Amino acid sequence: MSDCLFCKIVAGQIPAQKVYEDELVLAFRDIHPQRPVHILVIPKKHITSLATAAADDAGVLGRMLVKANEIAVAEGSPGGFRVIINTGEIGQQEVPHLHMHIVGGPQPVGPMLKRI
Repeated sequence: MSDCLFCKIVAGQIPAQKVYEDELVLAFRDIHPQRPVHILVIPKKHITSLATAAADDAGVLGRMLVKANEIAVAEGSPGGFRVIINTGEIGQQEVPHLHMHIVGGPQPVGPMLKRI
């Protein structure tokens, strides 16, 4: 999609600090990291969100998850990490291109959710 921020990163129109890339996915450092390790992993194909992913997207979704540990360890989080995929308005997805956050570092990431 021509106006999609992450599609522009995939196309090389917007720079990113890439940490991993293959034919299906691209991983790069978040520009506003919330943890010492904060990497975004995106499919190169435009998929708006998990809500719009189709059965033929299973390969790229699997690749994103399979590469998570490799990326986290390489970036300095060998003791574990958290994977977050925000979906839609309620999930607070900010960019309408499927993306996975890998967050971690030397300290535990804290509780998963706050009670409301």
